[in-house]
Amino acid sequence: MKATHDDSTFTLTGKVWSATYPLEELPRWLAFYRSRRSRCPRAGDSYEATIAALEALERALAGRG
Repeated sequence: MKATHDDSTFTLTGKVWSATYPLEELPRWLAFYRSRRSRCPRAGDSYEATIAALEALERALAGRG
């Protein structure tokens, strides 16, 4: 999973899909994927790459301010 951004949006890109969202929605999507991980333990580590990409993006954005 890869997360990239520009001045106003971020894009999540997986193996077969991608989606773009406004930057202000980053905390909401990070919370969503963390909740999926905790609510769906049978999914194993399927959310880990997305969470890691979003957390890295969050850190990068925090460092640019």
